[in-house]
Amino acid sequence: MEIVHRPWGYYQVLSDTAEVKVKMIEVNPESRLSYQYHYRRREQWTVTYGTLTVILDDEEHTVVVGESIHIPLGAKHRAWNKTDTFVRFIEVQTGTYFGEDDIVRLEDDYERS
Repeated sequence: MEIVHRPWGYYQVLSDTAEVKVKMIEVNPESRLSYQYHYRRREQWTVTYGTLTVILDDEEHTVVVGESIHIPLGAKHRAWNKTDTFVRFIEVQTGTYFGEDDIVRLEDDYERS
């Protein structure tokens, strides 16, 4: 299973089928993913290590180990590690398409489009 490095940390695809895509995502301390949404998939995030701050439609949520948060289709969202240690979560994507080009970035610390 290939590890894909990003400016905020990395992800590893654990499963990729026609029905579901599952990723393990690790976010570096004091780092965050882009504020984004998707046209063709929804996501379920479950924290397995650390404390994750999630921005969901402009509302802040704190998700700790063993807890999950649902990201509905089209919802604006961001994973943010406000702590001084890494955070790891499992992302389960369901929908009709799971490609990285279904990311619409609204805001990005790393100036990606």
